[in-house]
Amino acid sequence: MVDNKKTNTQNEEQELSAVFAALSDPVRRAILNRLGEGELLVSQIAQPFEISLQAVSKHIHVLVKAGLVVQERTGRVSLCRLDTGPIYKAAIWLNRYSKYWQAQFDTMAVWLDELDKKRK
Repeated sequence: MVDNKKTNTQNEEQELSAVFAALSDPVRRAILNRLGEGELLVSQIAQPFEISLQAVSKHIHVLVKAGLVVQERTGRVSLCRLDTGPIYKAAIWLNRYSKYWQAQFDTMAVWLDELDKKRK
């Protein structure tokens, strides 16, 4: 018998890994930024990049596999749009660690206050 909870957790981990892997590349992040402004054809996405259309298509494919981009094909025309769901899930995962960041900011604020008092 399959443990559904374990399977769901494994699937979520794989999805999260795919999102972070996709976000690790600056070209893919730039593509997501462009798609944040609205739907674009693959040729429109490729326009500002100094790489081939085929290379841009490969980057888009990685984003599609990670669930970050939805690609709809009509014949030879391919329209892409951003899907923010996976980014939201990644943000929730990252937010678990915000308490550590906040502690560092609090420590830095105390340190800066001490420096300011010493200068005066």
